[in-house]
Amino acid sequence: MNTCLILIDLQNDYFAGGTMELYNIENAAANARQLLEEFRDKDLPVIHVQHLSTRPEATFFLPQTKGVEIHEVVSPQQGETVVKKNFPNSFRETDLLELLKERNTDTVVVCGAMSHMCVDATVRAAFDYGLRCVMVEDACATRDLVFKGQTIQATDVHAAFMAALSVPYAQVLTARELLENLE
Repeated sequence: MNTCLILIDLQNDYFAGGTMELYNIENAAANARQLLEEFRDKDLPVIHVQHLSTRPEATFFLPQTKGVEIHEVVSPQQGETVVKKNFPNSFRETDLLELLKERNTDTVVVCGAMSHMCVDATVRAAFDYGLRCVMVEDACATRDLVFKGQTIQATDVHAAFMAALSVPYAQVLTARELLENLE
């Protein structure tokens, strides 16, 4: 099994002081950091995904701002790949699929932000490309959403998307469960 860790959009704008702070992002990033350290220790491949907003009406992840930078908790080390994207799906108009094929990757471990947007879109695409997907649910974060005047709490948004991805798209685990399985 050739496994690659993909960290999606863990960027400053999602953290305290950013333009779109997410619920529970600090804990999600701490768990993502544990995964990152384990992958580094085992010399397993890591890909960081960085979103750059290009829509004229965009309010976050604006190029050449502090908010667009990958957060220091999971910042890439020299030699780690950073894929820059402009859409929720990390595969769309990027070289992510080619990078995974070059490494003969058959399994992707995915974490990051937002659970209901870029994480979801990327996992579904990875599955469609024939990759085995492992979602690390406590290394992901999201925010409250509003639909038809009703606020859906971030915890409910996250749980609904993890439940939807769990069959058939991904095996959904906690960071601890994944780390025990990597041993």
